[in-house]
Amino acid sequence: MFRAAAKLRNCSWVSFTSFCTKSLKLEMEKPCILVATPGIYGIYKCFIPILEKHFTVVYTEEFARCKERFADTIQAIILWCAPTVDRDLLQSLPNLKVVANGGVGVDHLDIPLINSFGVKVTNTPQVVDNATADLGMALMLASARRLIEGHNFSLSQETQYSPKVTLGFDVSGATLGIIGMGRIGYKVAQRARGFDMKILYHNRNKRTEEEETAVGAHYCEKIEELLQKSDFVMLVVNLSPQTHKLIGARELALMKPTSTLINISRGLVVDQEALVDALQKGTIHGAALDVTYPEPLPRDHPLLSLKNVIVLPHLGTNTYQTSQKMVERMVTNTLAVLNGSPPPDEVRP
Repeated sequence: MFRAAAKLRNCSWVSFTSFCTKSLKLEMEKPCILVATPGIYGIYKCFIPILEKHFTVVYTEEFARCKERFADTIQAIILWCAPTVDRDLLQSLPNLKVVANGGVGVDHLDIPLINSFGVKVTNTPQVVDNATADLGMALMLASARRLIEGHNFSLSQETQYSPKVTLGFDVSGATLGIIGMGRIGYKVAQRARGFDMKILYHNRNKRTEEEETAVGAHYCEKIEELLQKSDFVMLVVNLSPQTHKLIGARELALMKPTSTLINISRGLVVDQEALVDALQKGTIHGAALDVTYPEPLPRDHPLLSLKNVIVLPHLGTNTYQTSQKMVERMVTNTLAVLNGSPPPDEVRP
């Protein structure tokens, strides 16, 4: 140890600087990416080594301090939903080739704008299906069986239990209406089949007869029919101009007074003011929401004061296994673009 210290003292500053320069050069030989994710040092910190194996990682905060240092070297942006890729950022990154988004929804990205800079956009659709479908079922079960109320009673100081507080509804044998029978919607139907539920669905495209038979699903060409017949209505659509506030006062009025609305898609698919009104008036029995607008809701938002609502902070894909798969898929998409190959999950306008 003393010999090593002596060698370090004898090492010239020039040699030390040369060593650091060579090390930095070796590190920068990996493609440089900007990781634009709020709280990256929190839940996603454990997945950063997956990125560092392939890339030189620059974080948003670091980039903001030293834009001139990294601007010409950054070739990709890795992000999870929230951050915005705007014109100013795109103009500051002349060698950017791809924006790799974690998750399916890309409504927070202006894809035509990004594409106009010659930059591709990718997402991770194949890896989120099971986790999101699981959460949809969890919300349905928690709402139907009043799990939150039961938990709150167990934590309270009350000693006299009232079954009325936790009187719920059967899920088995009930009718589930799925609006949006894509990959995730179909996964929900597979799970609901295990509860012997009657499954109705409304979708832009009718599923094949074989697919319908496999899960016992019946197609409703009109959304009105599904709303009128379902005990639980689950929203599993992408946010688009066609689905913006798809469920409003008119649609809620068509639902059964004993029915529950479950949203695992995007908050803006539902008119929240109309939902609050329907819940307060008893137009529908309850709601279970993984998504809202904005996210999170202001602490004084009326939805948070209603006892017949469950509100989660957008937990759809938030499991260790799915998060890791998302990061790995983002790496695959990014490397494909940087190597001049078509990315597996390119999103087009």
